[in-house]
Amino acid sequence: MLIVQKFGGSSLADLDRLRRAAAIALRARRAGHRVAVVVSAMGDSTDELLARAREILPEPSPRELDALLNTGEQRSAALFALTVQSLGGEARSFTGWQAGIVTEGPFGDSRVAAVRPERLRPCLESGAIPVVCGFQGSTDGGELTTLGRGGSDTTAVALAEALAADRCEIYTDVSGVYTADPRRVPEARLLGEIDVRDMLALARAGAQVLHDRSVELALRGGVPLWVLPAFTEGAGTAVRWLDETRRPALAGATAHAGSVTLAGREAASPMLSRLMLALEKAHIPIEGAAVRSGAVSVRVPAEDETRALQIAHGLIGG
Repeated sequence: MLIVQKFGGSSLADLDRLRRAAAIALRARRAGHRVAVVVSAMGDSTDELLARAREILPEPSPRELDALLNTGEQRSAALFALTVQSLGGEARSFTGWQAGIVTEGPFGDSRVAAVRPERLRPCLESGAIPVVCGFQGSTDGGELTTLGRGGSDTTAVALAEALAADRCEIYTDVSGVYTADPRRVPEARLLGEIDVRDMLALARAGAQVLHDRSVELALRGGVPLWVLPAFTEGAGTAVRWLDETRRPALAGATAHAGSVTLAGREAASPMLSRLMLALEKAHIPIEGAAVRSGAVSVRVPAEDETRALQIAHGLIGG
């Protein structure tokens, strides 16, 4: 089996976490799987680099800013590879351009145009773990670019598709995908699986578990996707296409910037009416509403957002 694993910045924030992440990758390799790893910048490195640039120039050149931000993931990749080696494994770090991540579009928010992973294949076949910088790539003209916030998720899914990986594992600081943010909705439930269409609707509405572009790629390319905990044991959540007999009426709720969204098979006009009626009964003003494919949303005042999210969540399974 070929597995692509992605570790975010919080999973690599210090030496202990770096060792834990490297051990996860090495455990899969020792189980007989071929493993490629994608890493984000460690901890708050990206924010620190941005702040340093703006100390020098309040509005830095987008080109030079991307050149600077590329270094955060390069540090992570090299340290991850060294950590694997310290644990008795073999690993090699690769920048985005070395891994064949070809991008297009503006600096700071480019998109993956193609992945040409030829340099990774000999590493994989030798039994070593290629450790690839997420969030970055280069244009056909050789310019270094970044993919925007959450771009390492996109790198991982794009690489998994290009390598025809059997699964793509996204390791995070949560246990998986919940029916809502458990910090705001104590009753939220951890999902064993979620339909990729519902995950995309939630990601587009502001849910922070996965970047929406990565879910778009997984849907388009049929990439089997798992969201797994980096710090605890657990089965996490499988993100995949579910047939209609297994896809729930409502999969989850999320709230962002005053907009509360429900996603699922029955997220259509009748469900929007139910949501609006429930909010009106709770005396929460409704400032707007929308129906999109597989999602319904309402706008509420900022001070009512969490209460409205809790009410929306109450409709799941109801």
